[in-house]
Amino acid sequence: MRRLGLVIFPGFQILDATGPLAAFEIAHLYARRTAYEVRLLAETAGPVPSSCGVALTAEALDDAAYDTLMISGGDGARARDALQGVTLWLQRQAAQTRRITSVCSGAFLLAEAGLLDGRRCTTHWGRTDQFARLYPQARLEPDRIYVRDGPVWTSAGITAGIDLALALIEEDLGEAIARSTARQLVVHHRRAGGQSQFSELLAVGGVNGRFGPLLDWARERLGEPLSVERLADQAAMSPRNFARAFVAETGVTPAKAVERLRLEAARQRVEASREPIDQVAEAVGFGDPERMRRAFLRAFGQPPQALRRAARI
Repeated sequence: MRRLGLVIFPGFQILDATGPLAAFEIAHLYARRTAYEVRLLAETAGPVPSSCGVALTAEALDDAAYDTLMISGGDGARARDALQGVTLWLQRQAAQTRRITSVCSGAFLLAEAGLLDGRRCTTHWGRTDQFARLYPQARLEPDRIYVRDGPVWTSAGITAGIDLALALIEEDLGEAIARSTARQLVVHHRRAGGQSQFSELLAVGGVNGRFGPLLDWARERLGEPLSVERLADQAAMSPRNFARAFVAETGVTPAKAVERLRLEAARQRVEASREPIDQVAEAVGFGDPERMRRAFLRAFGQPPQALRRAARI
């Protein structure tokens, strides 16, 4: 039985805590109730309000020995002065805890405790600039779902905490239980830690922007020719007016937007599968694998094979 402590604080993000808790609960059941003893902890015992106002009841931090500690994220994690008691407790616990982990901005507390000095780590993409300024001694890898460096694991925002929990479960209990847990949660068995946090659909103003429906349409047809003329016809505009309006709305040309969507789709397939690179290039519309390789080098600074290796870390 592994004792697992999940630390929360005023203003924690509720899914950062409850997502991993659900994963550990289900894995514990699949392991015939012999896997985890989970305790919810806070600096002061009692109800702890989350950022949405819903409170969870926690026990006080103690000096018990824990196999694994997980620090929730949330805007409250950046209230460094108010959480000095938590960071001092983490420093004491580090010497006797097998694994220390964080979800989202919980990495701020690990860094404040000095536990990320010289270590590779990640956090939510929206917090990376501030994190890098505050903790230059940490080796931040902002474009990662989760990162493991020795006994310290950190993850990106919210749902990435479930990916992190599944990775911990797989290490503890094996792939079969981790896969069964993921199926029960109705999530992928799990995204590799090296995968990207970012969506190019959002980066070019998709979803809610004027051309969001068009980008959704294009994303479903990446293996087909997607010329400016075809995109303009789908948008019911002349090619000239479409190209001008698209650049004004998104900041990039239609051709560049399509390339970004193809890059995102290709990167997901490269990182998450063993599909041959030439087949990936064909499926997402690059056609020539060399053309895709050059696009990867421009966008990511690495060829597809290097990103595939990194995603397995």
